[in-house]
Amino acid sequence: MFTGLIEHLGTVSSIHRDGGGCTLTISDCTAILGDCHVGDSIAVNGACLTVTEFDKDQDAGYFKTWLANETLDRTDLGDRKVGDQVNLERAMGAHVRFGGHFVQAHVDTTATIRKRAYDGDSLRLWFQLPAPTATRPSLLPYLISKGYVAIDGASLTITSVDDAERTFSVMLIQHTQEKITLGKKADGARVNIEVDMVGKYVEKSVLAALEGGGGQAMRNWVKKIVEETLGQKGASGAV
Repeated sequence: MFTGLIEHLGTVSSIHRDGGGCTLTISDCTAILGDCHVGDSIAVNGACLTVTEFDKDQDAGYFKTWLANETLDRTDLGDRKVGDQVNLERAMGAHVRFGGHFVQAHVDTTATIRKRAYDGDSLRLWFQLPAPTATRPSLLPYLISKGYVAIDGASLTITSVDDAERTFSVMLIQHTQEKITLGKKADGARVNIEVDMVGKYVEKSVLAALEGGGGQAMRNWVKKIVEETLGQKGASGAV
């Protein structure tokens, strides 16, 4: 589990590809390797990856991780080049203060940076989600204004949603712009998206209730609320 509060910016120092995926080496990250062990999880641009090798004693410090083709296809990590910076966050410890929101670091999809505009020292960014398919349904039901979304692993507040255009926006204050890679990405670049997991659980619970034995009870409850609301409007003369 993660919080979406980026701890450090690392640098991609090596990419070794073969038919089954690739080995990614992230350097300049001594700051987060003090308590590292092989097998630990580190979120890289919001994707939970397993440390397969590390050295915290070198000047730059590095760790290696293996990315399967599935990860390369579903995230922006297949677009990364040597020299690129990436957002890093260690798995959340039980003893730390919780900030951000619950982030699994299981990327749902990628979105495209559509445009940007400065508002004083803050930066507004707009993103467009891909068109839904049979295997990858729309994530728009989980995106609401003032709700949470993890973009490249950073917990951010949604400022607007346009269902028709499949777009949503966020605002980065100056401090956030300096601490994450998002503001440095160009328009048209892909970003990793993870929607709030709470919304997924709520949807599944409601659908299960409607389809199961409690479905009729819930329908009756909704009908009662609608009838009471309409009755109150009628009593007040509202049309």
